[in-house]
Amino acid sequence: MSTPTAPLPSPTPAPGRSLSAWWQATPLTAVFAVFFLIPLALIVMVSFWDFNEYELLPGFTFKNYISIFDGCSNTADLCVTFKTYLSTFKFCFLVWLITLLLGFTVSYFLAFHVRSVGMQTALFVLCTIPFWTSNVIRMISWVPLLGRNGLVNQGLVGAGLVDQPLEWLLFSNFSVTLAFVHLYTMFMIVPIFNSMMRIDRSLLEAASDSGASGLQTLWNVVVPLCRTGIIIGSIFVITIVMGDFVTVGVMGGQQIASIGKIIQVQTSYLQFPLAAANAVILLAIVLMIIWALTRLVDIRKEL
Repeated sequence: MSTPTAPLPSPTPAPGRSLSAWWQATPLTAVFAVFFLIPLALIVMVSFWDFNEYELLPGFTFKNYISIFDGCSNTADLCVTFKTYLSTFKFCFLVWLITLLLGFTVSYFLAFHVRSVGMQTALFVLCTIPFWTSNVIRMISWVPLLGRNGLVNQGLVGAGLVDQPLEWLLFSNFSVTLAFVHLYTMFMIVPIFNSMMRIDRSLLEAASDSGASGLQTLWNVVVPLCRTGIIIGSIFVITIVMGDFVTVGVMGGQQIASIGKIIQVQTSYLQFPLAAANAVILLAIVLMIIWALTRLVDIRKEL
């Protein structure tokens, strides 16, 4: 008759190794605290201050948050804040959808239709060429094309497709969305392409051998396996578009509102507590969106 054996004690890390791990993490922790936590804490603190035309008044007040939603209790019409957030969400959704379609298509072509590794690398580098210049230069490059006397309008009028130049091509919702897609599609291509390159090609062959069509293989095999890349790319695009104010200002002709543009205007008028309160609300909304997206997939496990 066998006697029960006592469970072996779990090995405890040596004190020196544990201390060494803490020392290794200290520099990164310090950088994270100095460049992220402390500025964020200052923004939250300033959002509760008061101000006048000349100075900031340290204290604790909800005046800034109340003024942001002033008039929003009226159900007959949306207040300025809600209209601004709806405009921002509209751009965010359109840009996310278009960049997702473009990013997925380009990534799929590079990953599954380009056989040569050298050609894949060359085409991928070609996609990064727009990033070799600044965002402002890339935005301004659309002005000669989309302006009233730009190349697009001249071509349309010359071909007889329109009688007069189209006014909505520039300084409009269309131009803002186009600039966003131009600037941020690469943020969707990179993570999706990375996920697709990690897919085992034998799974695609197995799906084909089982009688699945190309569309069925795409929807039931490729899309689920590159879900992590889609979520990461979505987080990149959504967070950038939500806070962007330069693109909206330049391509919208200073006529289109967004929450980032409002914060920039309030800062230019030295209304720092009001801008900080808007920034805190925007940060809370963005964090909720990121939290909802990360619930769809365990990014830490699949990276």
